[in-house]
Amino acid sequence: MSKTINAEIGIIGGSGFYSFFEEAKTPYEEIQIDTPYGSPSDSITVGELFGKKVAFIPRHGRNHSYLPHTVNYRANVWAMKSLGVKRVISPCAAGSLQTYVKPGDFVICDQFVDWTDGRKNTFFEGPVCVHPSSADPYCPELRQIAIELAKKQGINVHEKGTVVVINGPRFTTKAESKFFTSQGWEVINMSQFPEVHLVKELDMCSLTIALITDYDAGLVGDVPPVTHQEVMQVFKSNISRLKSLLLAIIENIPSERNNCDCFNTSHTS
Repeated sequence: MSKTINAEIGIIGGSGFYSFFEEAKTPYEEIQIDTPYGSPSDSITVGELFGKKVAFIPRHGRNHSYLPHTVNYRANVWAMKSLGVKRVISPCAAGSLQTYVKPGDFVICDQFVDWTDGRKNTFFEGPVCVHPSSADPYCPELRQIAIELAKKQGINVHEKGTVVVINGPRFTTKAESKFFTSQGWEVINMSQFPEVHLVKELDMCSLTIALITDYDAGLVGDVPPVTHQEVMQVFKSNISRLKSLLLAIIENIPSERNNCDCFNTSHTS
């Protein structure tokens, strides 16, 4: 990797979001990064937008080669940090657990619930004992920027929402879905954990924009079982709105982090 390549903002694209700079008609450089945790999901593309260097990687690979439970989250996040990234934006396709959160809506998540199993979910593996904070996993400064710009663009946006992260690759049973709904959680997804937490562990700010593609199976009695094809269809029909919002967010992110403490969240004992 060339030592001259760096970036300020990272974007990790989810299902159906496999490229970025081509649509923005911006020159970019494609690079391979080796990490102590193995290979990232794909090469990373770096380009300049609004005078800011931006790095992009498709979470599942450009050919969707990695399922949510097989993504090398640590390698993806470490690669972003190695480029100098300070803010990471992680759009994702997600299901709704509440009737007022409709397909096509955007949710700016503020909390997550980890329902995964067996994933490598920390960079801290000893011998020093470190207990990172997860109290507020998403950056308040980035969340406010995203909310204001989404409203300005006429997007039906929910200013907060808890995303429960299941392991996948299967979707939930109706019983599981009804339980999640009964807890008051709004969003269900397979990739937000450990990604968002790993971003925080490396002192970067995290923003998640959940694009709602469907109602989860147990939400109401007449909801048919969700399929991957249906999820992708809804996501693709809204990808232009998502990319337009991302461009506005990138343009409006201040150069310095002033209203968050995302870079000071680890506790050593």
